[in-house]
Amino acid sequence: MKARLGRRTAAVLLSGVLCALAAGPPTAAAPPRAPEAPERGDGAGGLVMVLDSSGSMADEAGDGRTRMEAARDAVGTVVDSLPDGYPTGLRVYGADRASGCSDTRLARPVEPLDRDAVKKAVAGVEPKGDTPIGLSLQKAVADLPEPEPGAVGRRTVLLISDGEDNCGSPPPCEAAEKLAESGAGLRIDAIGFQVEGKAREQLTCVAEAGHGAYYDAPDAAALARQLQRAAELSAGGYQFRGDPIEGAASAERAPALAPGQHLDTIGPGETRWYAAELDATSTADFGVTAVPQPGVPVGYSDGLELRVHTSGESPMVCDNARATFHQDEGALPLSGAVSRVPTAKANATCDKAGTYHLEVERVSAEDADQARWPLELRTAVEKPLASGTVTAQSATGFGELSKDRAPRVEGPAKAVTGGTGFNDAVRIGEGVWKDGLLPAQTRWYKVKVGWGQQLRYTVDFGNEPTIDHDDLVIRRSFVSTSLHAPSRAPISTGTEFSAYKGYFGKPSVLDHGTVPVTWTNRWEPAAHVKPVRAAGDYYLAVSLGPNTATFAENPAIGVVLRVEVAGTELAGPQKDAPPARDTAEEAPAAGAGAQKGPARDTAAAEEAGWRTPWVLAAVGGASALLVVAVAVLVVRRRAGRGAGGPTRGGTA
Repeated sequence: MKARLGRRTAAVLLSGVLCALAAGPPTAAAPPRAPEAPERGDGAGGLVMVLDSSGSMADEAGDGRTRMEAARDAVGTVVDSLPDGYPTGLRVYGADRASGCSDTRLARPVEPLDRDAVKKAVAGVEPKGDTPIGLSLQKAVADLPEPEPGAVGRRTVLLISDGEDNCGSPPPCEAAEKLAESGAGLRIDAIGFQVEGKAREQLTCVAEAGHGAYYDAPDAAALARQLQRAAELSAGGYQFRGDPIEGAASAERAPALAPGQHLDTIGPGETRWYAAELDATSTADFGVTAVPQPGVPVGYSDGLELRVHTSGESPMVCDNARATFHQDEGALPLSGAVSRVPTAKANATCDKAGTYHLEVERVSAEDADQARWPLELRTAVEKPLASGTVTAQSATGFGELSKDRAPRVEGPAKAVTGGTGFNDAVRIGEGVWKDGLLPAQTRWYKVKVGWGQQLRYTVDFGNEPTIDHDDLVIRRSFVSTSLHAPSRAPISTGTEFSAYKGYFGKPSVLDHGTVPVTWTNRWEPAAHVKPVRAAGDYYLAVSLGPNTATFAENPAIGVVLRVEVAGTELAGPQKDAPPARDTAEEAPAAGAGAQKGPARDTAAAEEAGWRTPWVLAAVGGASALLVVAVAVLVVRRRAGRGAGGPTRGGTA
């Protein structure tokens, strides 16, 4: 009778829980994840445009305007497209005297963007004098704000010139090379406006020495297009998060790497070591993201080699991975991960508690860009499942979501602006989404995928207008996508999908996807299965090759993403788990960009139309009922079960 009454009481309490939860917006149970990343790391960044105002800028541009008039209009277009508040300044040379190699001045300091002030500054510039490019570059770098200690920020000098330096001291290419050595986040881009021969060679050299890109602008329309590309690429740099750390040159001196995110840098051929204290049963994930300056020269096999070792006199490699560009057109963000995953039998060398070492090695070809790369390291520790849990079998096949079936989503595409990296990846859900990509740019998105579910998506690149050229040179680039697990480990395409294709401006489709999310996938060898072992946010990255800037007529290329999350979400990783209650999260409304993260946990509920106090009261009351209900059930079950406990889980 008492047992029957206890079950009835628990049923009533659970009914109350369900009613309370059904009345308000549901909240999802959080999967194991790293601690919240600190809101720091970007440091001081900014853009200073260096505008040629020498006498030749008074020449005709070919469309009824002078070159200076075309440049003014192009600068106005750029500042209108930059993000609000982005630090932006303007330096000019050759604007104040008919001759003189010291004629350079800051027309607008690098401050939070004031569009009217920048437009007013450039409107007052008249072409007069000489072309002291080298000196102007030196001054421009000093105009940019210094990075905060230990922080990483992209600082860009954007040179616009219609000719070569005619002063010679300092030589522009030498000046750019020396300046570029002053910090990992400095980039010097150059735009040649109606230049050829020696002038083009010099500006190309300045950009390459300055770890930047050269953009050719044969006419006024091209100037506006290339200036917009270069400026927006600077403003859209990877948003770093983490605390400073300096990796050691050997395992013996490796600094402690605590759970969370950390920032470092790495040079060509360099190896960095870090140490982590691990217990015997938890899984530890080490994600490493390198962010070279976009579009700079790289080799096909350039990248990172990652290893996690045991410590001691005879260390053993527990996991290793390589992250390479797989193309030699130009650099893009690069991410890889290694893990210490305890074996199912818990009897291997890498199952022991102790000190483990993360080794990060950079591989770079001799003719690749030699600038130091900023590194973002993410360490996450996942506790083992409760003792006695019997997990579902691993899922190694794609099933219905193979390459032969496109995502089953319909409706008009919703506009969205992808993030710059993992930290500000914009959340999207099932549906059709549209965005735009600049040459050498990568956009990031995240999709929630639960236990037992699998992700399938395609990326469509449209039929873009291209520029006519007088020569017979074939201009081509590439498009690519990558998919990353919550650990940031890349997920292979297996033999199913195509994540990289050549691009000529004609329609092209990429596709990717996962097997069902299953806890025991961690013990599978295949690279398209092993990372898919935790429910949570899966990251989609979409990239456009740098060479697209040589043939695409529009500043950005339109892309359409079709995303499907298939399968019923299960309540957990255990065998025969019941369906989870509805945990759908709101994707951004049409036109939304990458969110900065709500100041309060209730922001999502408020955006969905629920009043915050009501939501807190409902969820708080439901939580209290749930605790009581579970306590009653646990007591009754233990009373009827006796003292014996289940055995260690790990396999079905």
